[in-house]
Amino acid sequence: MTRYSPEVLKSLATEITAAAGVSRDDASILADALVAADVSGTSTHGMTRLAIYVRRIQKGLIDPKAQIKIERERAATLAVDAGNGLGHVQAMKVLERMIPMARKAGSVIATIRNSQHFGALSYYCNKAADENMILLAMTNCEPAMSPEGGCQAFFGTNPIAASFPTGKGFHLKIDLATSVTARGNIIAAQKKGQQIPAGWALDPAGNPTQDASQALLGTVLTMAGHKGYALAMMVEALSSVLSGAAVGSAIGSMYKNLDRKQDVGHFFCLLDIDAFMDVSEFKDRMDAAIDQIKACRKRPGVEEILVPGERSNRVAQENLKNGVKLDDATLKELRDLCNEFKIPFDLAGAPVAGAV
Repeated sequence: MTRYSPEVLKSLATEITAAAGVSRDDASILADALVAADVSGTSTHGMTRLAIYVRRIQKGLIDPKAQIKIERERAATLAVDAGNGLGHVQAMKVLERMIPMARKAGSVIATIRNSQHFGALSYYCNKAADENMILLAMTNCEPAMSPEGGCQAFFGTNPIAASFPTGKGFHLKIDLATSVTARGNIIAAQKKGQQIPAGWALDPAGNPTQDASQALLGTVLTMAGHKGYALAMMVEALSSVLSGAAVGSAIGSMYKNLDRKQDVGHFFCLLDIDAFMDVSEFKDRMDAAIDQIKACRKRPGVEEILVPGERSNRVAQENLKNGVKLDDATLKELRDLCNEFKIPFDLAGAPVAGAV
């Protein structure tokens, strides 16, 4: 695949999103989140998602001008209505509001309802870690995963994420779906006409399948059986039930339900490290823990033990230096959007090194 400058991609995504009716400031937030996912190697949540967000705006299923509404607020809690706006944009605005609250109170919790799919949770967690804070983030998703023993989609892949600042030049980042794989990986396989690995999904009748199309019609399997099921239920309770968002199968599908909103819910718990210990001490302790982990005796054939976030940081450094890869299907979607909005489809230019 050809590689493209992250800065050029952000500029193009901003232009397309603004042409769809989103303010330039908000369009820039969305573009940054999408390209950050591509840079870190999470392409399932990157530029490949832009077209569906634009289509849902055009169908009136996302409000491009939505404002967040604080429905309840105490000293260290927020209950937020995202106004059916772009999930990435509204979540970032909530996080920006939470940061000064956490500096004052030590920690703050927010629930967000009436939102959308909002990309990779690690994006928000890394933004918090940049501020020497720890964000524990969860979200429900459109139905894709059955409860243990069932074959009807009820839960989303219901991910959990957190990032921790270190002195190693990267954040220790945990971002995992409670399913055996992220549904985006199955969508990506379908787009490429590829089979999925055994053990990922069931078809609509509840039989194991390696057909990506059948998997998308059926259900993704939970990770670790009943343990993943329990974690998915916890995420549903905090992100959906507590926030007032849609629960389980009532959540709208981003791709299938082009006649109703999604009403996704998110849960953010933000901790200010300085409320517990000096940030420098925390980073020293994190670094020491990482060093101990990496010094553990290795399994046969293993050259290096990596910690969460280390591999994606290496991918990001390569992509910032050499550019981001985009598949043909995504390039076609971007070209079609540019033609529709009469925007020059120009991805030329040397890759730009720098933070995304």
